[in-house]
This record gives sequence, C-alpha cells and structure tokens, in this order.
Amino acid sequence: MTTALILLALVALLLVGIPVAFALGGLALGLMWVADLAPVIVPQALYGSIDNFVLLSVPLFLLMSNVLLKGGIGRDLFGAVQSWVGHWPGGLAIATVITCALFSAIAGSSIATAATIATVAIPEMIGRGYNRPFVLGLLAAGGTLGILIPPSIPMIVFGVITDQSIIDLFLAGIGPGLLLAGMFALYSLAYARFGGNFAPLPKASWDERARATTRALPTVVLAFIVIGGIYAGVFTPTEAAAIGFAVALIIVFALRTMTWEKLKQAVMESMRTTVTIFLIMAGAAIFGKVITLYRIPQDISAAIGANIGEPGLFILIVCVVLLVVGFFLESMSMLLIMVPVLYPSLMALGIDPIWFGIIFVVMIECALITPPVGLNLFVIQAVADAPITEVLRGVWPFILIMFTAVVAIYFVPDIALYIPFKL
Repeated sequence: MTTALILLALVALLLVGIPVAFALGGLALGLMWVADLAPVIVPQALYGSIDNFVLLSVPLFLLMSNVLLKGGIGRDLFGAVQSWVGHWPGGLAIATVITCALFSAIAGSSIATAATIATVAIPEMIGRGYNRPFVLGLLAAGGTLGILIPPSIPMIVFGVITDQSIIDLFLAGIGPGLLLAGMFALYSLAYARFGGNFAPLPKASWDERARATTRALPTVVLAFIVIGGIYAGVFTPTEAAAIGFAVALIIVFALRTMTWEKLKQAVMESMRTTVTIFLIMAGAAIFGKVITLYRIPQDISAAIGANIGEPGLFILIVCVVLLVVGFFLESMSMLLIMVPVLYPSLMALGIDPIWFGIIFVVMIECALITPPVGLNLFVIQAVADAPITEVLRGVWPFILIMFTAVVAIYFVPDIALYIPFKL
C-alpha cells in the first residue's frame, strides 16, 4: 500500500508540472518528515550522487558533441556518406542512417545526433521528393542511435548506478547499435523501393568522393581516437571525453567552421544540459535513499521473486512498464528512477546486468520518439519547422523496428554480449 501511495504521489507531482528533479527531491523530503528520518541523509545522498570521477565524462561528451554540432561537422559527414551511397535506391535515407551511426560514435547524445544530422538531411531529402513524414520520422529515430552506439551518456549513468563496467556496457552496445542501424537502413531501402517517389542522385565521381571523404576524415579519426582509446585501455571514458573535446576543438577551428560566439553557445548549452542531468541525479539519489529505507526496492524484489519465476516474463513486464513510463518521463529520469528499483531483482532471476542495460537503453530510445515528452520529436519539429503530428506519422514504423530489435536481443543475447565477453 505504501509503495502504491508513493508512486501515485510522484505521478501527481509530475502531472502538475513540477520538474522531475524537484518532484523526486521534494517527495523524498516529505517521506523523511513522515518517517522522522535524520536529515543528514540529504547531504550524504547529494554528495554521493556526483562524487564519481566517471561522471566528469558527461559534461565533456556534451561539450564535444555541441562543439561538433556548432562546427557543422554533420554536413561534412553526410556529404561523405552521400557521395558513396546517395545514388542507391533510397540512398539519401541510407546515408542519413549511416551518418547518424557515425556521429553517434562521437557524440553520446541522441539530441545532438538528431539536431546535427537533421539540419543537413531534411532539406536535402525533401528537396529530392522524399515524403516529409518519412524523413522526419527517420531523423527522429536515427538520432536515438546516439545513446546506443558508444559512447553513450545513459550507459555511463547506468554503469555508475549499478556499479557495472562502463567499458563492457559500451562494447555491448556496438552489436545492437549496428543491428538497429541496419534495420533502419533496410526499412529505408524497402520504403524507397515500394513507396518512394523521389529524384535519385547522380552517381558521384571518384574525385568528388575523394574530396568529400577527405573533408570528413578528421571526424572519423576523432571517433577512432575516442572509442579505440577506451577499448584499447589507453585511457578511461572520462579521459577519452576530455581528449575528444580537445581534438574536436582543433578540428572545427582548423576547418574554420567555428567562431568564438558559436563556441560560447556550445559551452552554455552543454552547461545547461549538465546541470539538468545532475539535478535529476541529485533528486533521484535522495529519493532512492529514502525509498530504500522504506524498503520499497526490497519489497518489489521479493514480490517479483515470489510471483515471477521466468526472466522472459520479467523482461516483458519491464518493457511494458518502461513503454508506459516513457509517455510521461524523459530518458534520464526513467533511468534514474527505475534502475535502482529493478536492479535487485536481476540477481535473483539470473539476468546479466550488462545485457539488461542494453535492453533498458533500447526502451529509452523508444521513449525518445513517443509522445508526449519524446525529446527527439521536438528537436526534429524545431529543425524542420513542422507540426508535431507530421513527425508522429513518420515515426511509428521505427518504434515497431525498435520493439523487433528488443525481441532479437532477448532471443539472441550474443547480439549484445558477444563483443564484450566472447570476442
């Protein structure tokens, strides 16, 4: 009964428009007052929520992705990929998916990925006669690859919460990320073949390909430096983020696509996003500490152990819950609220936490493109200056594709686990 009342109170606070961080923290303070708990819990939880060296990578990855966004790097990447595949049936759509995947290997952010590639791809694709809802849906969904293909900010936070290896999580994200990108590309190819009405691009000459690839090469090298350095053990994720930010600055200034005004904007936007994330983390830390003292995670874990004996049923219930919760909460809030509650049940059911983390991230991707709070929907709406209904009409096939990917990862766990543990 207590658990239901607390959940209802949290939902009520969120529905009246109170920001997530303050809803979590305020409810936690109220629960502390009711239970007469010592107030020293608050500073301890606040300090503990951000006292982690790994979390320094969050603002650094955000800085790197915003610098690349403001520096117009997406245009160079898209131009290079387009020169190779643009003449295929649905080539521009495939180029968009590939470019999203490449930028995801640098940015770690779905919003940055969607905004960066959308500014280039939307006018190009619509100008060639692609259906507008399809284009907007493709960009909204393609942007979600930013949190699945490593580096990924949600994976960093998941690793911190659960004390799992962030490098293993990054490695586990490669297979599902490539699978999802491939499924998006195949759908785009089928759409172009059977439902498209567009003007194909002429095949680029070898000289045009060479010029476009050369201009995009520094960005590809940046991705190899960041990802390769982490996997080779040369530096930690935090050090990789710092090095990536420095190299990104060198690239955009060397290409003369960055100004000091744009750099200031990138820093300010990164700061705002970082503060938002850390405030939510602080509120979630206090809330998590209090509900642990109320024994809510333990009671939920015991209830699951007593009533759910099959991992498959547990995953199905979790996916349904995340889908519903995703209608009301943005991705980071889902992660910080749900993971501490669900994590104790994983051990009892013998579920690999790395594998579970990947499924969780894919479901977060769904939340990014489902109304009413799917952030990628509003990013694409703003870039395209389109009504939200037009974005929604184009995005639903990609939601079904994501569900299919979750099913594939469930039945073939090696899609996620082969690279980190068997390769």
